Amino acid sequence: MKDQFGREINYMRVSVTDRCNLRCIYCMPEEGIPCVSHKDILSYDEIARICRIGAQLGISRIKLTGGEPLVRRGLPELVGMLKKISGVEQVTLTTNGILLKEHIKEMVSNGLDAVNISIDTLDPGQYRRITRRGELQEALGGLDAALAYPSLKVKVNCVPLKEMPREIYVQLAAMAVDREMDVRFIEMMPIGLGKNFSGMSGQEIYDELRKKFGEAVPCTGRYGNGPAVYVRFPGFRGKIGFIDAVTHQFCSLCSRVRLTSEGRLKLCLQYDCGADLKELLRSGADDEVIRQTMRKSICEKPACHQFSRNCADPDRALKDESAKYEEKLETRDMSQIGG
Repeated sequence: MKDQFGREINYMRVSVTDRCNLRCIYCMPEEGIPCVSHKDILSYDEIARICRIGAQLGISRIKLTGGEPLVRRGLPELVGMLKKISGVEQVTLTTNGILLKEHIKEMVSNGLDAVNISIDTLDPGQYRRITRRGELQEALGGLDAALAYPSLKVKVNCVPLKEMPREIYVQLAAMAVDREMDVRFIEMMPIGLGKNFSGMSGQEIYDELRKKFGEAVPCTGRYGNGPAVYVRFPGFRGKIGFIDAVTHQFCSLCSRVRLTSEGRLKLCLQYDCGADLKELLRSGADDEVIRQTMRKSICEKPACHQFSRNCADPDRALKDESAKYEEKLETRDMSQIGG
């Protein structure tokens, strides 16, 4: 379906848990967060019901996120449930990769279409510093396990930080030289703990990569569900992607909504606005009531975020319209929202 600005909304990111086995410095406090009780998060049947109703409204692509989604038991079963929904064309996963090797076979057999693995450095010491408790080899083991399935689209996601050595990002990009996978650099979002860090823009990363690999060729066409811009450097099997949500705002092309683990339909990463679908589910509402609630909420999706007042925006009216949501700014950490 289309929202009030004519954007086609066909992609839903579904958080299955707020828990995580890492404590990444820009995502979660070192001591963790107060975890939501299991009874207060959506069951797999409830998630599947919302996704089925969403599919009737045009949601065809679903991304499973967390927290770390693989810490929740039975996730492959949910993948299978979602793949059986009429209208759902793709079910994908975002993970830190630590538990992926253990679960990848069952995930693929249940129909998983693609996996994004978060790895911010190939240096074990730096990896432990960023994640506070993770071991790089476990994440790389998950990556290798995923690459063993030719049908599975694999991407590595990296959030580059200005404080880290630039060589880190050259090394990460080089993983795509001889592997059939993409490496994407995602600009730091000023949400929760992310406000405490300075990220690097895609242009800054590209300039570093160009020094090492030469000029890249832009890739045309659509790759995945998001707004990443892809290039291919000489001799690379895989592509390099850049997602610059702040410095190159792409809200006019946004096609997504989020479902939090507690059952709230979230319309924009920056704003705490949307609809409480769990309340409807557990109060006995029928599918039509839930469908109309989702339809109304999606239609009211904010025009754009306000992360950067100075970023170039060809449609100033959209920015001005979104200002009315400023009293509803999101205050939670990314792990609580759903990445």
